[in-house]
Amino acid sequence: MEEREFQKQSDAVLEDLRERLLNLSDHHVFEVEGGSGKLEIQFEDEHSTRFVISPNSPVRQIWISALTTSFKLGWSEAEKAFVLEKTGETLPVLMARIMSQQLGTAVQV
Repeated sequence: MEEREFQKQSDAVLEDLRERLLNLSDHHVFEVEGGSGKLEIQFEDEHSTRFVISPNSPVRQIWISALTTSFKLGWSEAEKAFVLEKTGETLPVLMARIMSQQLGTAVQV
């Protein structure tokens, strides 16, 4: 994938994710900060937990730092989505899993 195409896809995906998370934050205790280029999720817990989601242009991946782990999602032409190769999870599916784990309740992203 060319850098320009990566930038276009990652911007669109992160903006969609931001909207989904903002809707979800109406019902759960966290805040979403940032815009295209980088998102941060700040949880109102005793540890002030923060998830960071950002594009990494040189390797054409979206990286998520969450739950003391770094998740690296690459573009899948077959899925037309960013996918975590190890599990096959798309970005929304992965975010639902890690958000549910952090919040202690099942959520859809």
